[in-house]
Amino acid sequence: MKYMKGKNLFEKEDYSDDDPMTGIVNLFDVSLVFIVTLLLTLFSVFNVGELLNEKSNVTIMKKNDDGQLEVITKKGKSIKAVKMSKEQAEGKGQRLGTAYKLEDGSMIYVPE
Repeated sequence: MKYMKGKNLFEKEDYSDDDPMTGIVNLFDVSLVFIVTLLLTLFSVFNVGELLNEKSNVTIMKKNDDGQLEVITKKGKSIKAVKMSKEQAEGKGQRLGTAYKLEDGSMIYVPE
């Protein structure tokens, strides 16, 4: 008890606000919270959770301004990206049927 003699435990120490970095630290904390919420929102909007699941199979087709297609396929843990041009996508084949897009946006495939 002799060590606590003369000191009040509930008395606050005098901290001065002379440090200019206190406002910067608060801005850094706010920006971290904003970044995390932005990432979580983007994951939920674009359904990126399927890409992170190792049991899911996903195929994504992208087309750039030059008309070049990029097909990204994910099967289990392996991901493959193939860039294709119009010449590579052309070929001979036989018609299998017709696809129709309905007014509600759904598509129907009718085999011949």
